[in-house]
Formats: sequence, structure tokens, C-alpha cells
Amino acid sequence: QKQIFNSLFTREFLHGMEILLQHEIKYLRKFLGSTEVEQPKGTEVVRDAVRKLKFARHIKKSEGQKIPKVELQISIYGVKILEPKTKEVQHNCQLHRISFCADDKTDKRIFTFICKDSESNKHLCYVFDSEKCAEEITLTIGQAFDLAYRKFLESGGKDVETRKQIAGLQKRIQDLETENMELKNKVQDLESQLRTTQVSASPAGTGTPKSPSTDIFDMVPFSPVSHVTSTPARNGTQPPPVPSRATEIKRDLFGAEPFDPFTCGAGDFPPDIESKLEEMQEGFKMGLTLEGTVFCLDPLDSRC
Repeated sequence: QKQIFNSLFTREFLHGMEILLQHEIKYLRKFLGSTEVEQPKGTEVVRDAVRKLKFARHIKKSEGQKIPKVELQISIYGVKILEPKTKEVQHNCQLHRISFCADDKTDKRIFTFICKDSESNKHLCYVFDSEKCAEEITLTIGQAFDLAYRKFLESGGKDVETRKQIAGLQKRIQDLETENMELKNKVQDLESQLRTTQVSASPAGTGTPKSPSTDIFDMVPFSPVSHVTSTPARNGTQPPPVPSRATEIKRDLFGAEPFDPFTCGAGDFPPDIESKLEEMQEGFKMGLTLEGTVFCLDPLDSRC
């Protein structure tokens, strides 16, 4: 069974399942900001991002600017970053888009995670000053990710691969039906050529009845024509054969009705929902890595 996320922590989950399923865990923390990173995972990736944002914070602090506080709301639906007073949502990070989450083992305040932006598809690293509970927030996000993945599977996400296979089979069946129709048309052309050859080889005006034609497999043609007696026209030439029936019920080579995979009971979704399910499946498949690491490596960081 696939491991949903990797963790360096061995303690049990901190919160009851019902809290994260029906409510959210809230934290009031300082937000250092976010910055674009090149990779979805990696200690070095977040270390560089933390150093960059800490440096920017020191510059703002020297200019008299305060670090803004935000409210973190963690649930199975994602991690929301809100303005504490107005409750305006500044960032909404869905769990299947969060790929890496880490806290600083030397500075218990620093907490960070990497999330793929839903609009630009760029990976952004969010950094917080969590006032000595960074590890708790990391574990809370890990628990929420675990529960969200289980709920995704229970709600039908596990059928995404099945629907992909059905769509592939439907495409293959359509190709076979097209090929089948082309073969039918070729056989009908051969029958027409054969009838024309037989008429031209017969003595003019004999009016000898033709026997029902057969195809190259000695079978009755797919679109049988009515029995026709050759009758010379005024100019002495044979009139063209009666055209075959233009339309007929679509059937395969064995006479079966075309298979419609979308009547076999599988749940169908509109294209936008289908693509969303596939995106969620890919995100959960990548997994969430939880890691405790060291970010403060220089004197500047140690004073933060």
C-alpha cells in the first residue's frame, strides 16, 4: 500500500478525526511571506526560501515595519491564510497541492510548506513565525493530508483510473467502427464493379436474370439490393445498378450493437470536474513529505 506521506516524527496525531473532518484547527501566527521555488520538495529548497524571506523581514524591521499576523485554518479542505480581523482569505492552499512541510529543529518558531499555485502552477514556499509550535502545525497538516486522501478515495477518486481506461476503450471502439465502415464501403464498391463487369459481358438484350451476388467471403452483401433484371435502355446500354441502402443500423462485424462504455454503470463527470479529480489524484499520489530540519545556519538567522 502506498505510503501517503513520509515523516520524521513518530508521535501520534494530535487531533481527533472529527475536528479536522467537520471543523478546522486555528493558529494565529506571523507571516513572513511567500516566494517562488524551483522544486516541490527538498530541505535545501525551503532553506534558501527561509533565508531569503528572513533577510527581507530584517530589512522591513529596520524600516519600522511590523510583521503581519495571519490566522491559519487547517482542515481536510486545505490550509487557509486569513486576515485575523476581517477574516478575508489571503491564500487558500488545497492539501493535494501541498507537497512539502517542514519546521526548524533549532528555531522552534519557523514553519514552512511548499504549495503549487492553482493559477500559475508555480511552486510557492510559505514561511511563518509560529512561536515555538512549528512542529505541532507540521503534524496537523500531515494529519489533515492523511484524512483528506482517505476521504478522496472513499468519495470516488479511486475510480479515476477506471474512467480513464473506459475512455481509452471507447476511443478504440470508435476507431474499429470507422475501420469497419470503410471495409463495408470497399466491399460495396467491389460488388458494384462486379455487377458492371457481368452486365457488360452478357449479350445485349438477353435480359438474363442475375443471381444474387456475394462478396469475397461468399456471404450475402452487407446492404443487399433488390433483385434487378437487366433491361437495355434506349441507347442500348445497361442502366446503372440500383444504389444500396444509404443508412443502416451500426453493428460490428459480428452483428452486435456498438458498445457504449458510458452505459455500463460507471459514474461520469463533466470535463471540468473530471480534470479536477485527475489533478487531485496526481497531487495525492505525489504525497506530502513532513520533515524536521535546520534552517538557521548563520548569525543573521540565529537572531531572528
